[in-house]
Amino acid sequence: MAPHWIWQQPDWPNFQWQAERLAPLLRDCVQAQGRLMGMASSVGSSLSAQNELDALLQNIVTSSAIEGEQLNVGSVRSSLARRLGLDLVDGDKVSQRSEGLAQLMLDATRHFAEPLTLVRLLDWHKWLFPEQDTDFAARSIRVGALRGDEPMQVVSGRLDRPTVHFEAPPRLGLERQLDTFLTWFEASRNQVGLDPLLRAGVAHFWFVTLHPFDDGNGRLTRTITDLALAQGEVQAIRFYAMSASILDDRSGYYRVLETSQKATLDITEWLEWFLQTLLRSLQQAMTRIESVLGKARFWQAHRESELSAEQSKVLNRLLDGGERGFDNGISAAQYQAVAKVSKATATRHLAELLEKGCLKRLPGGGRSTRYQISYPDDSTH
Repeated sequence: MAPHWIWQQPDWPNFQWQAERLAPLLRDCVQAQGRLMGMASSVGSSLSAQNELDALLQNIVTSSAIEGEQLNVGSVRSSLARRLGLDLVDGDKVSQRSEGLAQLMLDATRHFAEPLTLVRLLDWHKWLFPEQDTDFAARSIRVGALRGDEPMQVVSGRLDRPTVHFEAPPRLGLERQLDTFLTWFEASRNQVGLDPLLRAGVAHFWFVTLHPFDDGNGRLTRTITDLALAQGEVQAIRFYAMSASILDDRSGYYRVLETSQKATLDITEWLEWFLQTLLRSLQQAMTRIESVLGKARFWQAHRESELSAEQSKVLNRLLDGGERGFDNGISAAQYQAVAKVSKATATRHLAELLEKGCLKRLPGGGRSTRYQISYPDDSTH
C-alpha cells in the first residue's frame, strides 16, 4: 500500500529539496535581512526598543489569530513592555495569558543560544496554557505533557462526512520521533551547507507534522521557527513578525502544509512558500522602519520651527500614515477637524506650515487644495 502521509514514507524524516530552485529566493531573503539589520542599527536605541516591542507584539497577536484566537492586545503589550524594561502605556492590566505569551516569545528570541530540549518545550506549553485560565481547563488539554493515545487528526466539514486534512504520527513512538527532531535541531545549528533560513523552514514543517501536543502545536511551531531565525541571525533583537505574513496568507499556509504532508520527502514547494512569506515580512518591516526614520529626520529638521501643539498633532498624524493617516494629503476642513480649531485658524496654520517647509501643496486647487508632508532633502518621498 502506498504511504498516504509523509511520515509513513520509508525514508522519513530525511527531507530533500531542490536547492537550485530555492537559490534566488534565498538570496533575496538574505539581502533583505542584511538591509533590515542595517536600517535597524541606524535607528536610535529608544526607537529601536519600541520597534522591537511592536514586532514582538505583532508576532504574538497574529500567531494566535492564525488559530482563530483574538488576544487582548493592550494586555500583551504591557506584559512585553515590562519585560523589555519599557514604560507601560495606559497601564493596561496584564493577564496570566498575556504573561505566559510574553514569556514564551522572549524566551525564544532572547535565549536563542540555549538548547531546545524536551523540558524547555514542555515549559513553553505550560506558558501557552496557564492553569488559571478556565477556558483551557474546560477543554481538558494535557498541559505540559505530550498528547494522549487517541489519533490526532486535523478535520473540517460535516460530522458524518468529515474531511481529514492531516493525521499525525501515532502516539506510540512519539517520544523517539521528538527526540530525533530535537537532536537534529541542535546539531543542525552548525551544519555546513545548511542555510539557517532553510533550517528554520525544515524545523517548522517537521515539528508541525509531529503535532506532539493536544493543542497549541501551531503556536509552538511558529515559536520554534522564531527561535531558529534568531539563531541564524545570531542576534536576539528581531524587527519583523513572520506570523503576521503567515496570517496574511492563512489559507495558502494550510493548503501548502496539507499538500506537502500528503506527498514525498521532497519539500521544495513548502520551502518556497516559507521563503516567500519570510521575504514579505522582512519587506514589511523595512517599510515600517523607513517611516520611523523618515519621521525622525523630519523632526530633526524642524526642531527649531516653533510649532503650536495643534500643528504638531496634525503633522504626527500625517507622518504616522496608516489607516488613521491621510494618504491623499489633508484639506483645510480635515485640518480643522483634527486640530479642533476654527476655519480661520486652520487656514492660518496651514499657511505657516507651508512657509516653514513642513508641508507642501499638492497639485489641484480651489477649495479642494490638499497638503502633504514635505520631507527634508529626500527625493524618495
